[in-house]
Formats: sequence, structure tokens, C-alpha cells
Amino acid sequence: MSLRAKYLLWLVLASLLALALVALACYALWADLQPHERSALAAILGARTMLLVMLALLPPLVIGTLLRLVLAAYPQAAVKLAEEVRLIHSVHPAHRLAPTGAAEMHQLGAAVNELADAHRTLQQDVQARIDEAKAHLAQERNRLAALMSELAQSVLVCNSEGRILLYNARASRLLEQADEAEVPVGLGRSIFGILDRSPIIHALGQLGHRLKQGTAQPVARFVTTRGGRLLRAQVAPVLDQQGAISGFVLILEDITRAVEDNSRRDQLLQHLTEGSRAALANLRAAAETMQQYPEMDAPRRQRFFEVIADEAGKLSRRLEEALATQGDAPRTPWLLEDMLADDLVFALRGSLPDGPKILDEPAAAAAPPLWLSVNSYAMVQALSHLATRLAAAFGLAEVGLELGAVGRWVRLSLCWPAGALDPALLHEWENQPLAIGAVAGAATLKQVLDQHGAEIWFQGDAADARQRLCLQLPAAQPEQAVPLPRAHGGRPVYYDFDLFSQPVGRPELDDRPLGELTYTVFDTETTGLDPSSGDEIISIGAVRILNGRLLEQEFFDRLVRPRTAVRRESQAIHGIAPSMLAGQPFIEKVLPAFQRFAEDTVLVAHNAAFDMRLLQIAQERTGVVFAQPVLDTLLLSALVHPGHADDHRLEQIAARLGVQVIGRHTALGDAIVTGEVFLKLVPLLAERGIRTLKQAREASQRTAYAKLEY
Repeated sequence: MSLRAKYLLWLVLASLLALALVALACYALWADLQPHERSALAAILGARTMLLVMLALLPPLVIGTLLRLVLAAYPQAAVKLAEEVRLIHSVHPAHRLAPTGAAEMHQLGAAVNELADAHRTLQQDVQARIDEAKAHLAQERNRLAALMSELAQSVLVCNSEGRILLYNARASRLLEQADEAEVPVGLGRSIFGILDRSPIIHALGQLGHRLKQGTAQPVARFVTTRGGRLLRAQVAPVLDQQGAISGFVLILEDITRAVEDNSRRDQLLQHLTEGSRAALANLRAAAETMQQYPEMDAPRRQRFFEVIADEAGKLSRRLEEALATQGDAPRTPWLLEDMLADDLVFALRGSLPDGPKILDEPAAAAAPPLWLSVNSYAMVQALSHLATRLAAAFGLAEVGLELGAVGRWVRLSLCWPAGALDPALLHEWENQPLAIGAVAGAATLKQVLDQHGAEIWFQGDAADARQRLCLQLPAAQPEQAVPLPRAHGGRPVYYDFDLFSQPVGRPELDDRPLGELTYTVFDTETTGLDPSSGDEIISIGAVRILNGRLLEQEFFDRLVRPRTAVRRESQAIHGIAPSMLAGQPFIEKVLPAFQRFAEDTVLVAHNAAFDMRLLQIAQERTGVVFAQPVLDTLLLSALVHPGHADDHRLEQIAARLGVQVIGRHTALGDAIVTGEVFLKLVPLLAERGIRTLKQAREASQRTAYAKLEY
């Protein structure tokens, strides 16, 4: 029965009892009167009917007021007591009750505190046993973490969706943002937003094909770029119990300087050899002439001496010029990898879902297997380019393919039944650009072939009426797989293998449990407290939450140069002086970077209406829109602790939940505190049946604080 019903029931019963007592007293008085006294009293009462009614209502009113005062003290104290008991049980075992209300409530609170002390003692004993049991495991984990940290390579582990599960410190430094336009590295972020997607997908396709072939240690390689650096990548699969690819290990190496050094050496050699041939020929001719005619006259001998001196001077100057200009490296060459020719053909078929069908010709069956030295991604693009152009030029639905060994070369021929290929058309195809994404190096078919040292020509065969476009590629020895370090462990702040189990088909955010979402918890510091009057953001701090963990190493912390003055009262709170903002970027540059940091996450803030209003105002100037869902710890606290009506400031909530407050009134510090408070609120929300994002948002809108506007 509700409190209101109980109150009404007691009021009715007490009123009936009071009326019964009054009626009994009146009857006794009436019975004791003489007849003439009764007549006189009846006449008086008949003239005072309203007074009688008021006298009759007075006892219920008095009794009701007294009951309300007495009963109200108990429910209010009981509700607050229940909230604090739930707090002790769920998230803050060290919290103790401070009972209010009647003496009985104080006795109940003291009993609950005694029970909490006993429970805490048992909990600490159990935790000590658990910690002791985990000690050996923690030692092994720390060894693995130290090993990952000291690896010379940059290592990342991703799930099948490309979400980052692990990265070591070297990977973080290698892939750090060169400018604000690049996506930062972080747990749960997609590797496809950090590195070019195409070569990674191509490498994964190679791994899948090699696994089907039964390769013991399948490895794929490619070269890509990040922030102006050239990276060599090695990809190995992570297999589940059924042998299917559930993720992959990505090992990266910065080869920018090595490639530049090689390029400079190549350029120097080319400059010296090609530019010195004429001078060497002249020197040789002069020397041979003087040797053949030792009796030549002095003037002619002098002319030959001058030729030798002049050509020697040219050689010396050319050497000095080459050494002085060797830093101007030519186009960066691609690094090649060894792969099976059959793998290249398989990848070619996969790249032409809507193009001509590639048919194996009988000559393609070769033993032993043919190995190539190629950049597989670029070569697939080149072959796709040729097959598509052939199909369009001759109206082909199918293109044959022949493979064969020719000495130290592998010849790959695209075949069709009739129609000679015009050399001018082939020359045009060679100079057309290829769609090769962000891979550094050549951009046309001819440049791809030059980088590989390959040759291409048209060959007509009148004997079998077959036309062939022949591509001759350098052969290679079979690759020897190098065992990779096991991609397990890592420092706790750098890995989250729970992402392996996340579903591939991601459901709508509103229907997902709060504990499964990724959050960006943020806070702003401002010039003042009135956004509608022109106050601006001067600092943005944010931190990420993934799988119920606050990732303090993945943070965003920027100062913003405002166009309005910082109010003194605000400066006294956050301590950001105008001198600290001089030279900082304006909001037009900072806000897009924050948007990239927060993309694909749910925003969390304390008193989020204030911060979101500031972002909304900045939208008009920057064009940056934050369309993702928003949760407010102020509203969530009001949901789980309705008995603490006036205790929802961040410091009070943190103290209630056992969260240590550090760095208060700095944007990043407040964001970290807000994130820890949010993690404490999630289980309390679950106890009230609020488990999904949609439920949290809808329940928040029903609180009184949801009416706040700025």
C-alpha cells in the first residue's frame, strides 16, 4: 500500500473515532438535560448550524495535520536510508549511514552500519584471497606487458571489424597525429580510420586464401603511409577455435629514412654512371690515340692533354654536384614481397566482381609453384586495369589467363580470341592513372611496371588464333615464414581483448546495454557562465570509456583562444589567465579535432545542458555538429538518488560514490572525475531497471533537472 493510501486510511479512522467520541459526549450531555433545557438547547443549535458543521470538521483537520507531520518524518528518512543502503551494497562499501528522523530510524541506521562493517570485513578477507590467487597470474601478465613495451616493432591487434584491441607504446608514437585532421590511435577505434583501408583488406584476403591452401604460418605484407611517413606492415591472422580469422596482428615499421637513403644512393649511382659515360669515352679515346701515335708532334699532343684535363675536370665537377644534390631523392620506390602467382590470380578475380571473368588457360597449371616478387596490391590494380580495358576494347565477357616460367621470369598473359591490339592504345593504357588509394609510389600502369622491373607487349598468334597481352615479372624464391611474437598481453592501459567478442553486426545504440557502449566524457571551461550572452569555450578536456574502463591514457586536452574577455569570477574558478590563451588556436580549429576524438561514441558530461549549449553556439561558426546521444551524470544521479534532492553537485556525488576528486575545475580533471562517477552510476541504474541507452535517456528527461536551459 502506498504512503498516500496509508495516510488517508489513518485519517479516516482517526476522524471517525473523534466523531464517535464527540457524538458519545453529546448524547451523554443530552440525556442529562431537563425537557425545558433540551428545548432551549435545540433552539440555540438550530440557529447555529454552520458553527456545528465547523466544530464537527475541526477534529479531523487537527488530527490529519498531526498525522501528516508524524508520518512524513518516517517515509522521508526511510527513502534516504534505502538509497544509502543500496549505495553501500552496490558501489561504495566504505560508506556509512547518518540516520535522521525518529529514534527508531537511528536504531535501524546503527544496525545497518554494524552489518555493513561485518560485510566489509568479510569482503576484504575474500578480496585478499582473490588477490593472493591472482598474484602469479599478474606476475606473468606484467612480464608479457614489459615484453610488449620493449619490442622494437610497433604492434597492434585488431578484431575482425578492424577495431583496435591492443597497441603498444611504440605503435602509439609511430601513429601519433601529424595534424588535427588525422584520427588518433585508441582502443576500440577502427584501424581503417588510421591507415588506408584498401591494402589492409587486400592483405586479409591474401591471408584467407593462404589459410584455405593450408599454409602453416600465413603472413601478408604491404606498404602504406601515415602522416608523411612510409610504413611497412606485416599482417598475421588471429584464429578462433574453428580456425576462422577472428582478428589480425599488425606489425609496423617506419621505413621512410631507409627508403630515402636507398633512393639517394640509387640516384647518385645513376647520376654518376649515366653522366660519366661520355667523359670516360673521351678520356679513353684520347689515351688510346696517344698510345697508338707516340711520335705525334707537340701541338697535337698538347691538344690531347687538354682534352684529358677537360674531361677529368668534368668528371670531378659531376662527382661534386652529385654529392651536393644527393638529398633530392626521386619518387619513393615500392617495397616488393614474395608471393605465389596463384595468389595473385586469386586476388585479381576478387578485384573484378563486375568486370570480365578471368579464366585459367591449360598452361596455367605449373609445377613447381611459381613465385613472384611484387607489390601485390599495386600489381592487382594494374592487372585489373588491363583486363577491364581489354574487355571494353573488344567487347569481352571473359579473359583467359596463362602462367608460365621463362628463365628467371614469370610470364602472365591475358588472352582473347580475336582482334589485334593497337600499340598506340596500349601506350595510352600505360599512361593512365590507377586507383591505388594512399599507397606511396607510382600512379600509372607504366610506373607500376617500371617499379617492378617488368615488361609488357602485345603478341598475336596466327597458329591458334589467340591474341595475348604478355606481362613479364621477376620470379622469386619461395618465402620462408618468420615466426611472429605472440600477440597476447600488453600493458593494461593499451589492450582490451573483450572487443573480440563484440558482435559483427552492430545493433542500434539505443537498444544496447550501457556497459557495452563506448563513451567520450568531456567538460569545458569558459569565459563565463552565460553562453547566451556571448561566453565562449576556453578549454576542452575529454577522456574515453570502453568496456566499462576509463582509458586515462587516451585523452583530449586543448586550450582555446576566445574572442571575448575572460571574466574575473570565472578565472578565479578555473585559473586560466588570458596570458595562457594567447597564441592558442581558435575554436574553428579545436572543435573539429574534438569531433574526430569523440566520433562513434556517446557523449557524457555533468550538467550536459551547459556544455552542449556551448557546442551548439560554436556550431554556427565552425559547422561542426555533434549528433550523437548525450548522457548527463547530473540527471542520472537524480534518478538513482531521488532522496538527495539538493546534493547533485559533482563534488557531492563523487563523495557519495567514493570517487576521489583530483584536478577539480580543470576541463580534463573534471572529465576524469565525471567518467569515474558515471561508471559508479551504471550498476545503480541497472538496479532500477535502467539498463539500455534508450532507457537512460528517457528516464533522464523525466527528472526536474532536465528542464534546465542556458
